[in-house]
Amino acid sequence: MTPLVLVHGFMGGSQQWQVQRKELEQEFRIIAPDLPGFGANAHLPPLDTIGAYADWVLDQLSADGIDRFHLLGHSMGGMVVQEMIHRAPDRVDALVLYGTGANGVLPGRFETIEASKSRAVADGAPRTARRIAATWFLAQDRAEAYEACADIAQQSRLPAVHAGLDAMYAWSGSDNLANIRSRSLVIWGDQDRTYPWSQVEQLWSSIDGCHLSVIPGCAHAVHMEKPAIFNAILLDFLRQPSTGPTRPASRTVEADKPYNKMSMGSVS
Repeated sequence: MTPLVLVHGFMGGSQQWQVQRKELEQEFRIIAPDLPGFGANAHLPPLDTIGAYADWVLDQLSADGIDRFHLLGHSMGGMVVQEMIHRAPDRVDALVLYGTGANGVLPGRFETIEASKSRAVADGAPRTARRIAATWFLAQDRAEAYEACADIAQQSRLPAVHAGLDAMYAWSGSDNLANIRSRSLVIWGDQDRTYPWSQVEQLWSSIDGCHLSVIPGCAHAVHMEKPAIFNAILLDFLRQPSTGPTRPASRTVEADKPYNKMSMGSVS
């Protein structure tokens, strides 16, 4: 079976992919690493650059004898996979950029990176984990999947929180988007409080032939808020045959749709 690598985001972990694993493992070999400092690898020293996380994942795959694979990255993990494909373009068959962007300073985020770092020091890592995890859901801490997600986030310690935020803030992948030649899909929840439409549109418009799926009524954790829809979209894309490095553009929403004018809600 073709390997499908799922890279989680900031304060995430491999356990967030349980619903996807159950459905997708019938067709793909699912590989869901825990990045250093997060999830089951919270005991490992965290890394402070996106490139270092990319190298770590690629090294893990190479050590397991995995040369080619489909690749999906969520949030900060979406930044990591952009660096992975920049470093090893011939290893990635299909690329999925989910709830992410190419600008690490996160313009339009529910709060600035600097504010998150300051609040993490004041509040501590566990409280920060629960507060930030709430922003990933449309219903915030009332969402059905919130507690499970927050439990994973709470495994991260303060050094990992700061390292992850610093890694994102210092990174930009904008210059590399035009060089991506793998068949690509962007997935986005239309009420995402972390990555606004401007970030998503940049990915969609800059990657040659990139497909786009906008899922209504979701925030940042679409795969946990509406897993059936998320899985169906992902499977439909991955089942499509590769058509080579140059493809006609495929647009599934109107480019001028004013997502950037939507109210993203407030988070305390």
